[in-house]
Amino acid sequence: MSLTSSIANPQSPNFYAEMGELIASSGHADFAAHMLHLVDKWVPIHLVDLSEWTLDALRDRVLDIKLLGSAGQTQDLPPLVLNSMDDHPLLREMLGMQDPLLIQLKAKAKSVFPRGTSHQCNLVSRQGNRRCVISFYRPPNHRGFSLAELSFLKCLSDTLLPLIECHAQSLRQAPQPAAEPAHTLLEQSQLQREFYKRLSLGEITLSAREQEVCLGLLTGGTVPQMAEKLSVKNSSIETYLKRAAAKLGVSGRHGLAKWMVGA
Repeated sequence: MSLTSSIANPQSPNFYAEMGELIASSGHADFAAHMLHLVDKWVPIHLVDLSEWTLDALRDRVLDIKLLGSAGQTQDLPPLVLNSMDDHPLLREMLGMQDPLLIQLKAKAKSVFPRGTSHQCNLVSRQGNRRCVISFYRPPNHRGFSLAELSFLKCLSDTLLPLIECHAQSLRQAPQPAAEPAHTLLEQSQLQREFYKRLSLGEITLSAREQEVCLGLLTGGTVPQMAEKLSVKNSSIETYLKRAAAKLGVSGRHGLAKWMVGA
């Protein structure tokens, strides 16, 4: 199975379980580590940097760069120093962008820019004068990113970029305790809280069974496992999922995961 098709494979419960963990960690210190863990299973990487750039498009320069998180084998790569980067090759691409970008930078023997001696794949989104950047690295003594890997990361960026935007916004804002609806479970996982929060924000009402099925699938459960747990047929689980998907305005399990991140 190809990398690009495997991301949408409904028989990959581990992928969705790890995606659920990544969603739940948005706004927290371990967000970058969860992203590294998720992506490294499919595309080997040694390090991920998350950053937010604020640009002055009129003067073609960088106003500010904030590091939103970093995780990985830092001993294999040079330290990241965020100083003046008005001549950085990423800046030229980001100034005129309208749609999300994937920017590959090949390792250079000598580079004045942070991590410039490493193989890089950068995913970039735009919000006004801000750019959220996910940078994946490999040491120069490893092979660069293949076309199949770049294609897979481009596909995955549809989910990862909205997530880093949410992460950046959470870090900018002071934490506000959100009012949560009453539920029968006394203790809820962080993923459950995010799920109920999304339902509340969208003013969406799901039945108890529809909620159970959605949460079960988001945490890596399979249709047969959910059917056994709820003592129903596989077809009933699929019906609950279809009903929930229709109310959420999505299609299938992958659509459910993207809905969780607001993509």
